[in-house]
Amino acid sequence: MFKKTSEVIVNGAQMIADSDSFILFQPDTPHSYKEMDLPFINDWFHCEGEELGKLLNELNFPLDKLVPAVDPMLISRSIMELHRVQKQGGQLMERILDTDIRALLMKLSNLYELSQHPERPGRYIRQFSELRDELYNSPQSHVTVEMLADRVHLSKSYFQHLYKDIFGCSVVTDMINGRLELAKYLLKNSSLTVSAIAARCGYEHETHFMRQFKKFVGQTPSQFKARV
Repeated sequence: MFKKTSEVIVNGAQMIADSDSFILFQPDTPHSYKEMDLPFINDWFHCEGEELGKLLNELNFPLDKLVPAVDPMLISRSIMELHRVQKQGGQLMERILDTDIRALLMKLSNLYELSQHPERPGRYIRQFSELRDELYNSPQSHVTVEMLADRVHLSKSYFQHLYKDIFGCSVVTDMINGRLELAKYLLKNSSLTVSAIAARCGYEHETHFMRQFKKFVGQTPSQFKARV
């Protein structure tokens, strides 16, 4: 997975890998790659197994070919998890790795198939996934649905429809969940007042924060903190 523009040579043929693109090399394919932009950043893993070829044939995924990553974070997170499981060890390590690699390859194949049909919502997964990551990484940001829709050049109503179709929940629900997850973390790990936490999570009014917290978490912020 190339996170920076890189030069890739496969079977003697030169290709340019755009940032956030990846390639599945077959074991016997002569290849090399190097940076075109600095710093050079990539994610990778090697795997082998008697059933691997059969699985890839079933998935009908292009091999030795550069593919744009529909959801770059999926690949990075999955590779980090593979390394974590391998480093952790244990008697079930091999089975866990086998399951995780199968799942990753199937997800990549599914996303690739969806991306080949412009009329289907799958082609928006990458853009929508990036927006969703931002909602959870910066829940205090004062963004509106209109602002998010503008960023992917869609109308507000169609954006909301696609978001729910892709993730199974509304964008407003994710906005609220992102804020409340941060609030729960601060209630557990800080001495900030409820009012200060409300402000830190992007709420203009403490009352609104407390009402929303009680509705979605099932208890008031004070009750939550007391139980912790």
